[in-house]
Amino acid sequence: MEMTTLIGKDIKLRALEPTDLDFLYQLENEESIWEISNTTTPYSRYVLKKYLKNSHRDIFDVKQLRLVICTIENDKNIGCIDFYDFDPKNKRVGVGIIIFLKEDKQKGFAYQSLQLLCTYAFTQLNVHQVYANITEDNKPSISLFEKAGFSKTGVKKDWIYVNGKYKNELQYQLITHVH
Repeated sequence: MEMTTLIGKDIKLRALEPTDLDFLYQLENEESIWEISNTTTPYSRYVLKKYLKNSHRDIFDVKQLRLVICTIENDKNIGCIDFYDFDPKNKRVGVGIIIFLKEDKQKGFAYQSLQLLCTYAFTQLNVHQVYANITEDNKPSISLFEKAGFSKTGVKKDWIYVNGKYKNELQYQLITHVH
């Protein structure tokens, strides 16, 4: 029986492949998104090649998982969705998502991806909660996570320093009630 946990109506989530090098290079070196990915320097193709070589490692081992978001219609890479800081003892994991090109935004792809990955987290990883950290000025992300059922549970004051100013970071959580 084929696993369909990571396949939605319009998109599918898949593991990284060596052929994703150019896509990752473009994504990781886009300065406009460094703020949300907590990046301060560009990545070389060499470093990304090494990352891809190790991307098969288990989430229980490396505490993170990155999946590529692809359209079902034409198998186009449109973004990435990541689990980070996976904590199996406390049954929680952080999630981050990026739809790369403006032309692919506002089409429901991020929402579908988030729903699929949260279902995967609760059913396959047996977590109790998925959380996200979002700067308070990132209205599209706040809207996305609230639409997906996440609740704002906290504010980290002056948490992110960007362009000479501090920004507050909001914590959002989705907690399952299945034990």
